[in-house]
Amino acid sequence: MLSAASRPYIDASVPVLREHGLAITRHFYASMFEAHPELRNLFNMGNQASGAQQQSLASAVFAYAANIDNAAALTPVLERIVHKHVSVGITPAHYPIVGRHLLGAIKDVLGDAATPELIAAWDEAYWLLAGELIAAEARLSEKSRAPLGTLRELIVTDVDRETEHVVSYYLRTPEGGSPGEFVPGQYVSVGVTLPDGLQQRRQYSLSDAPEAPHWRITVKREDAGDAKPAGQVSNWLHANVKAGDRLRVGPAYGEFTLPQHDTRALVLLSAGVGITPMVSMVAALAAQGSRREILFAHAGRNGSHVALRRQLAFAKTQLPHLRVATFFETPLPTEREGVDYTFAGRMDLSRLTLPVDADYLMCGPSPFMQTQWRALRDAGVPAERMHREVFGPDALDHLL
Repeated sequence: MLSAASRPYIDASVPVLREHGLAITRHFYASMFEAHPELRNLFNMGNQASGAQQQSLASAVFAYAANIDNAAALTPVLERIVHKHVSVGITPAHYPIVGRHLLGAIKDVLGDAATPELIAAWDEAYWLLAGELIAAEARLSEKSRAPLGTLRELIVTDVDRETEHVVSYYLRTPEGGSPGEFVPGQYVSVGVTLPDGLQQRRQYSLSDAPEAPHWRITVKREDAGDAKPAGQVSNWLHANVKAGDRLRVGPAYGEFTLPQHDTRALVLLSAGVGITPMVSMVAALAAQGSRREILFAHAGRNGSHVALRRQLAFAKTQLPHLRVATFFETPLPTEREGVDYTFAGRMDLSRLTLPVDADYLMCGPSPFMQTQWRALRDAGVPAERMHREVFGPDALDHLL
């Protein structure tokens, strides 16, 4: 618990962080990478280039200060961070480095406003948070029976082109078996060495049922555009990986999983490549012979951009209470409304008949999920019934 002496300084930091948080985090990353260039292998340098990682950390620091006494709000966010840290290989040794450069950035950016008392309060708050994360990450690593950040070699047994920009990779152990258990909705880290020698990891949702004799990841090639750099790892996978190759892959992590209410209805809302964890969920439910009411709603540009359609169609034959609704923003001339897709235009939940009592799961681009979150909130759906798979700054937008 934060000391009474430090609390007023953390509370007073909230408006300061709102104004200067991004400047602080930009300075933080620049100084840390200058002092520790090896950490470039640990952080997502694509997100560094786009500014997303700096914004994400700024949001996290601000949200922590603004909600330091609100455990109910912070706990789900911290759980998400713990899974991500274990997946990418954050260890206890990294926390002193981060703390030193974060406090240094606060001093440098705020200048005379960063009094010794303010810095002491943030030092205390940082190590309270770090202690919680370190302990939780150790427990999760022990539960997965794998050291922090571990990767192992898996064999790519098949490569299936889903669309022009999306490919599925089927993975098995060198002995030919499934790489292991996972919970539908979870992701794995894939580690690659890029042509310039930089080592990077990216997280991809598993897109098949745990009962399958393989793991499958479904990867979209990310092209550059609108100040967004091309996807370093996804593009490397598309250009280089073929059947018979080996990939370095970590254990399954992630808390975006099916709520454990066997009788409650499910509404799965996805857009773009966000369809991947949703297909894993319905494939698992089909394998289990589930009789739950399920509404699977997906938004895409048109049919040529929708991945895993065969797998979804098969699940529909196995799940008697599965309804599928598709929204195509710009249908192809050959596609017919009511036959090849359900509705033209962007996803609009008012056009769907939603179950009375349901859990809602969302995965897709940030603007899509923000729109659906607001629509559900305005419709009176309780926040605890809404679940999102997010990694960027919008993971915290309900706390800001």
